Amino acid sequence: MQITNTILMIRPVSFRMNEQTAVNNYFMEDLDMKNQAINEKAQEEFDVFVDALKTKGVNVIVVEDTKEPDTPDSIFPNNWISFHSNGTVGVYPMYAENRRNERREDILEILESKGFKINDVVDYTSAEEEGLFLEGTGSILLDRVNKKAYCALSERADEDLFIEFCEDFDCFPVIFTANQSVNGKRLPIYHTNVMMALAENFVVICPDTIDDKKERKNVLDHLKKDGREIITITEKQMHHFAGNMLQVLGSEDKRYMVMSSAAFNSLTSQQISQIENHCPILHSSLDTIETCGGGSARCMMAEVFLPRN
Repeated sequence: MQITNTILMIRPVSFRMNEQTAVNNYFMEDLDMKNQAINEKAQEEFDVFVDALKTKGVNVIVVEDTKEPDTPDSIFPNNWISFHSNGTVGVYPMYAENRRNERREDILEILESKGFKINDVVDYTSAEEEGLFLEGTGSILLDRVNKKAYCALSERADEDLFIEFCEDFDCFPVIFTANQSVNGKRLPIYHTNVMMALAENFVVICPDTIDDKKERKNVLDHLKKDGREIITITEKQMHHFAGNMLQVLGSEDKRYMVMSSAAFNSLTSQQISQIENHCPILHSSLDTIETCGGGSARCMMAEVFLPRN
């Protein structure tokens, strides 16, 4: 299946603006607040978001972060781990050194204790020694049904490493570069999942970020060939995290497109209607997390596709 009912989320204890990721995450902004206040606001937003998901019948597994080591971005677990339907777990190399501390073996034990089966772990983290990175389902958008993987190359998404992933997980690679305007320059977008969200029957995408026309056509052709309705957003909407969405399963297999309130409020009535033709929208305010963390709703949810015992 393309979507799942089970989501892993990490509740933060030391959330703040991470100086090590700010160098190439142009979505981040500083807040005139003390770190403790920022973390408390992030916790409030996190808890409300989790409650909203649970109310719709989504199985949310919440794991508390630890005070030590220092992990300001732990709220975004999808960057370091992925869970697959054949029982395989992927563990990924991270650009920022302090993000590497987010990787926790006890997460696997927690999932196994809840009845999930883990057959294998594919660990790419040795690539960090060579300065190569591939940040999980932030860098990789998986079309699990059609066995394709989309990746916008950046400092956090190495092409050779992505191709290795595709060989390991039997996916066809769709490779491109996505840029955004920063102080008059076109610079690579740090993660694919801020410019593109892949649902079962549709995709929300910002094609204007793919400056190379051949690459843009190739991406759109793949999406059209696989029968997805293409819902386009602008770069301005992308900066409100309108590309950072995730479709999930609630109770009775009802589908929801999950996003932040900032993303929802940036959409036009036509775009909302296009999405709601497929499934209802679920949104929650994540303003502090988005501003300081440079990530949004999708980044906070690590999908669990593992088989059950």
